[in-house]
Amino acid sequence: MEIVVRLDVMLARRKMRSRELAERVGITEQNISLLKSGKVKGIRFETLARICEALDCQPGDILEAVPGEGIDTVDLARRVS
Repeated sequence: MEIVVRLDVMLARRKMRSRELAERVGITEQNISLLKSGKVKGIRFETLARICEALDCQPGDILEAVPGEGIDTVDLARRVS
C-alpha cells in the first residue's frame, strides 16, 4: 500500500496558493512543493495538523492510501521488531 498526498486538490478547492499555505503553516514553499510532488518519505503529525488547520480539512482529505508497490507495512513491522 502507498500513501499518496493530495495536497494540490485541497489547495485548489480552497483557492489557496502554495506560498500562502507555507506562510500559514510555517514551512518553506519548497517543502510544500515536495509534499505535493510526493517526494517526501514522511510528515510530522504537528505539520500535518497545521496544514489541516490552514486548509480547514481532515488528514484523510489530503492523504490517501492506495494499493500498489508502496511500503509493505507487514515487512516493515518485521524489520522493526
